[in-house]
Amino acid sequence: MDWQRHRREAHRLSQTQEYLKQIVYGGNDGIVTTFAIVAGFAGAQAEGVAQIGGVAVLVFGLANLLADAISMGLGEFLSLRSQHDLYRARRVSELREIAADPEHERMELFEILRQRGLPAGEADTAATILSRHPEIMADLMMTYEFGMQDPDEDSPVLSGLFTFGSFIVFGAIPLVPYFILEATQTTFLLSVAATAMALIALGLLRWNATGERMGRCVGETLLVGTICAVAAFGVGWLVGG
Repeated sequence: MDWQRHRREAHRLSQTQEYLKQIVYGGNDGIVTTFAIVAGFAGAQAEGVAQIGGVAVLVFGLANLLADAISMGLGEFLSLRSQHDLYRARRVSELREIAADPEHERMELFEILRQRGLPAGEADTAATILSRHPEIMADLMMTYEFGMQDPDEDSPVLSGLFTFGSFIVFGAIPLVPYFILEATQTTFLLSVAATAMALIALGLLRWNATGERMGRCVGETLLVGTICAVAAFGVGWLVGG
C-alpha cells in the first residue's frame, strides 16, 4: 500500500510541475508582450502620443493581452493534440511492424539495449522476452528508437487553459499602474518595478518546476524581459522621437 500511495503522490507532483511549466511559459510571454507596449509608448516622444499616452497604453495593452492569450492558449492546445495524434499513429505503425516481422524488430531492440549498456547476452535475453509482449515492446521502441514519450497523461484542454490564464494574469501586471494613475514618468517606473517583480516570481516558479539553480532561473527570466523591454523602448523612441 505504501508504494501505491507513493506512486499517487509522485503522479500528482508530476502533474503540478507540468502545469507550472505552462504557467511559466504563458506568464513570461504575457509579461514581455504587454510590457513591450508600455515601454514602446514610454519611449515615444511625439506630442500626439503623449496626449493619449494612458488611454493608448490601456487600449492597445488590453487588446493585445486578450488576443495573444487566446492565440497562446489555442496554440498550446493544438500542439499537444498534434503530439497525441502523432504518438498514437506512430505506435500503431510500430505494432504492425512487430506483427509483420518480429525477428527484425527483436534485433532492433537488441541493438538498442546493447547501445544503452547491456552486455550482449543479457540484451539478447531481454529482447527475446520482450518480443513476446508486443505492447511493452512497442512502448520501449517508441521511447528509445523514436524518442517519443507517451503524452496520454497530458491534457491538451488543461494545458491550453493554464497557458491562457497565466498569460492574462501575469500579462496584466505591467498595466496595473495605468489603471490607477495618470500616465507620467512615475507611472512608467512603477510599471517597470511591477514587471520586474512578476518576472522574478516567474523565475522562482521555473526554479520550483525544474530544480535548476535559483540564480540561473531568475536571472535568465529577468534578462529576457529586459532585452525585450529595451528593444521596445528603443523602437518607440526612434518612431515617436
